Amino acid sequence: MRDRAANCGEIKQMEFKIAPGATPIDPDEAAGLVPVHITTQSDLNAWEQANIVFGNRWASRQKKRDLLDEGFVRDLHHQMFNKTWKWAGTFRQSNKNIGVDWSQVSMKLRELLHNTRYQIEHQIFNEDELAVRFHHQLVLIHAFANGNGRHARLLADLLIMRLGRPRLTWGGASESHTSSEVVRQKYLVALRTADQGQIGGLIEFARS
Repeated sequence: MRDRAANCGEIKQMEFKIAPGATPIDPDEAAGLVPVHITTQSDLNAWEQANIVFGNRWASRQKKRDLLDEGFVRDLHHQMFNKTWKWAGTFRQSNKNIGVDWSQVSMKLRELLHNTRYQIEHQIFNEDELAVRFHHQLVLIHAFANGNGRHARLLADLLIMRLGRPRLTWGGASESHTSSEVVRQKYLVALRTADQGQIGGLIEFARS
C-alpha cells in the first residue's frame, strides 16, 4: 500500500493534459503509471512513443498470429503500452466520454472480430475500406483506458498488410507525429464524419 501511495503521490505532481478528442484518465488509471519519474506530459508522450515503437517491432514478428482474435487484440495493446501503464492489455473497468459501456467491451469486440472475418471471407469491401471500417469500429468500442486510437491504427495496418495491401499512412505522418495539431484535427474530423455513416473521408485520410 505504501508503494501505491507513493506512486499516486508522484502522479499527482503531474498534470495530465488531455488533447481534444482524447480519453481522460481517471485517478485509478493514473495510479497505474509505470515510470514514476515522469512528471510532465511531454516526457510521458516521449515514453509512450518509445513503448509503441517496441510494440510495433513485436507486432511485425507475429506472422502466424490470428489478428482477428481477442487475445491478439489485448496482447498488441499490452506490447504497445506495458512499459507505460500497468493496465496495458486489460479492458477498461469504467465508462468514458466515448465507447460502449465497459461491461459490454468484450462482447462488442468479439462481434466486431466475427463480422470482420465474415467481410473478408465474402469480400464485402475492398481491403482499404475493410481495414478503415475495422479501425473506426474498434475506436468506437474503446476497449482500453487509453491508447485506443494508436492501437486501432496499428491493428488496421497489420490487417491490411496481411490482406496484401501497403500499410496505411494516416495523414502522411509517422506515429510520432500523429499528435500534431493539424493532422490530429483532420483525423478527428474524419472519425466524426464516419460516426455519421460517411466512411469515405476516413478512408481518404488513411491513405493521404
